[in-house]
Amino acid sequence: TARGDDIDVVLGLEAGADDYIVKPARGEVLEARIRAVLRRAAPGDGGGPEPAAGRPAEIHGDLAIDRAGLLVCKNGQDLALAPSEMKLLLYLSATPGRVFSRQQLLEHVWEHSYHGDARLVDACVMRLRNKVEDSSRAPRYIQTVRGFGYRFGPL
Repeated sequence: TARGDDIDVVLGLEAGADDYIVKPARGEVLEARIRAVLRRAAPGDGGGPEPAAGRPAEIHGDLAIDRAGLLVCKNGQDLALAPSEMKLLLYLSATPGRVFSRQQLLEHVWEHSYHGDARLVDACVMRLRNKVEDSSRAPRYIQTVRGFGYRFGPL
């Protein structure tokens, strides 16, 4: 795209894009980004994530999270998470039970703060819940703490 403002990039990625490239883009950069997306999308054997570098996958209930390999499985099935969803899940699951405000998540997961655009977090949480939860109405993993923010379970 030719739209290179920060807000355009954020909106494109939050809409579900795996990457966002502003024209003109050099061929080497484009090829490297394609290879990165293909690595993330490479199909596994369906038996759960194989941890990279010999580190075991973290098990949280039905979820297996391989942080080094950026793989998440539920009941042995690989989950296709968008980069923002993966970052959010990795950040929340690093400290189960800790509550994070929307603003904290904006600053740490998205690495910037759009004060007043905290609904960006809500939208990402909703998409992530649709992928990792059995029922998004009764979330087990991505829990809302009313009036405060979100935390990772199961507790």
